[in-house]
Amino acid sequence: MGRHTWRDVRAEAREGAHRVGRRIGRRAAALGLGLTALAGIGGVGAVAMAVPVAPMPCEDNVKACARLSTNEAWLSDGKGTILRGPVRMNHGAPGSETPVGMFAVQRKEEVHLSKEYDNARMPWSVFFDNNGRAFHGGDPARQSAGCVRMADPDAQAFFNGLNVYDRVQIVP
Repeated sequence: MGRHTWRDVRAEAREGAHRVGRRIGRRAAALGLGLTALAGIGGVGAVAMAVPVAPMPCEDNVKACARLSTNEAWLSDGKGTILRGPVRMNHGAPGSETPVGMFAVQRKEEVHLSKEYDNARMPWSVFFDNNGRAFHGGDPARQSAGCVRMADPDAQAFFNGLNVYDRVQIVP
């Protein structure tokens, strides 16, 4: 080993993996792929593994997207880059279907209590239509009365990532 210690070798391997990961990462990001770089020890080198990200089925210029058929939602930057998702969600039950189409965020309420449904708690509400439908927190295993319901951490991310007038698309 000469004057190098194992600590030096591990540090060099990590730095090599970082350089390779950065170079490959730029290319993978352009393709919409995630990248995980795994470093070898003792000069073995780096191995890069691309992990595909589920494409958002909505237009690139929307900031929130929900696909009812698969119960998935995405948060994006409005330019085609996915910031979060797909996340598990649920939608309106039969007779209270979530509408399909293009909408805009109308208002946000950190803690909303539904007057229509016995003060049902709707945390992190982001309202997107004229009928009180919203992205909000709750149990994503349960259907809603027309809203897009997701786990609280996901709903909070949508709440923080969306602003009034941002475009929302709901697809079948």
